[in-house]
Amino acid sequence: MGLKTATKVDTNRVELEVEVDAAAFSAAVNKAYKKNIGKINVPGFRKGKAPRQIVEKIYGTDVFYDDAINDLYPTALSEAIDESEYEYVDDKVDFDIVSVGEQGLVFKAAITVKPAVEVGEYKGLNAKKEVKAVNEDDIDAEISKLQHRNSRLVDVEDRPAQNDDMVTFDFEGFVDGVAFDGGNAENYSLKLGSNQLIPGFEEQIVGKSKEEEFEVNVNFPEDYHAEELAGKPAVFKCKLHEIKTEELPELNDEFAKDVSEFDTLEELRADLKSKLEHEREHAAEDAFESDLMEQIVGGLKAEIPDVMFENQIDDNVRQFEQRLRSQGLSIESYLQYTGNEMEEFRNSFRDAAEKSVKMRLALEKISQIENITPTDEEIEEEFNKLAEQYKIDIEQVKNLIPKPDLSKDMSISKTLQFIKDNAVVSQ
Repeated sequence: MGLKTATKVDTNRVELEVEVDAAAFSAAVNKAYKKNIGKINVPGFRKGKAPRQIVEKIYGTDVFYDDAINDLYPTALSEAIDESEYEYVDDKVDFDIVSVGEQGLVFKAAITVKPAVEVGEYKGLNAKKEVKAVNEDDIDAEISKLQHRNSRLVDVEDRPAQNDDMVTFDFEGFVDGVAFDGGNAENYSLKLGSNQLIPGFEEQIVGKSKEEEFEVNVNFPEDYHAEELAGKPAVFKCKLHEIKTEELPELNDEFAKDVSEFDTLEELRADLKSKLEHEREHAAEDAFESDLMEQIVGGLKAEIPDVMFENQIDDNVRQFEQRLRSQGLSIESYLQYTGNEMEEFRNSFRDAAEKSVKMRLALEKISQIENITPTDEEIEEEFNKLAEQYKIDIEQVKNLIPKPDLSKDMSISKTLQFIKDNAVVSQ
């Protein structure tokens, strides 16, 4: 089996002419005969016992050709693609038989391949790398978050409801004096000021006291999801049952012990400062990297087949589905909850997918120009890291991730680092 010719027939479309020699084709035909003979009846022979030559004489010499071709085709095409040094990007193949018989098999296969790529400047690019300093106000904000996470709700008996209170109340809604479906609830819990309800609703609960009955007058928004209510005035009859307020823990060393592994508030603040500095360094590095890649993608010249973008969208959707499944949800239920169609949902990934594909193509080209590849030792070290990270045997990792695939990904990472190392950093 081997590649005869590789001819570019269109932008990103290559036609391969592939040859399977007589011996390999004959072996595939014989394999097809053995697979099918048990189902063939031939007069004068027990079922499954007729020689191949007799079967071919009765049913035609090509009786087993289709099965033989189907058996040979995947490997023959894969080897031809490798030999051609093109990298195909789509499983859609236009297949045509040129000749088939005792002399062997010749077929043509048109495939979509990665585009030719040109990149602009990638050395000496200028980008900002500004790490925002951490001040006491930032640490105070983190402490405040910890306080709120460790707060408790206490009943309010001596005042009316106010913003940020958690209230529990009953309500029933009316439009034109008639109650409408979905407009009532009992013991509904709400944090005032959270803007969960119709605009203007929560403000009218502020100032009300426990067990007070009152009316709330609002207008449904013009774009309200229930068309029969959109834009209409409504009256909600309400009764307030509970008012609770958030009680924050006192800031002292005991607080630090309760919410962390530290013995003092001073140690906790120092740790929070260190973590914030680390986060901001990473954020600055990410922004620096993103700026550089924006410049490189801006200089990219390539006629990229749309299927590459679609494939990346497929990957993004699969990853999203996996995250949903980890939360016990399906993509179907998610789309139902959000009111989206699958096409609209897929399109939400398009911009990110196009950027990702362009970045990958640019980095691959720069890697090729600069001959940036990982060493065998680096690849083995990466396999060990992955095995340790996922707590599995290294041989399992190697079975899951082919070495060429890992090598490509590592080349991309090394190329990105090369670009950053050769960039001009501005503050």
